[in-house]
Amino acid sequence: MGIFNQRKPRGFQHQYIYVDERKERLKEMEERAKRELGMLPEREATAEERIRGKIVEQTTHVKRKQENDAPIPTKRLILILALLGMILYVLIR
Repeated sequence: MGIFNQRKPRGFQHQYIYVDERKERLKEMEERAKRELGMLPEREATAEERIRGKIVEQTTHVKRKQENDAPIPTKRLILILALLGMILYVLIR
């Protein structure tokens, strides 16, 4: 074990013992299909579904990042294309 090579702690991986996730997914799929066919009434949103986006709405820095999350700024794209063009010109010449 060197000075600069510190050991990292083992990650936490919790395996559920008493839950069958496959069975729950199948049950949800069945309920969704029955609702689409009109056999069951529409269900109301659960508390988790109602809260899901509320925290993000309240934090300004996260909201700003989502609004400004552009794929590639145009200035950077033009710079990259210009550099590639110059490299291509030098290689072809």
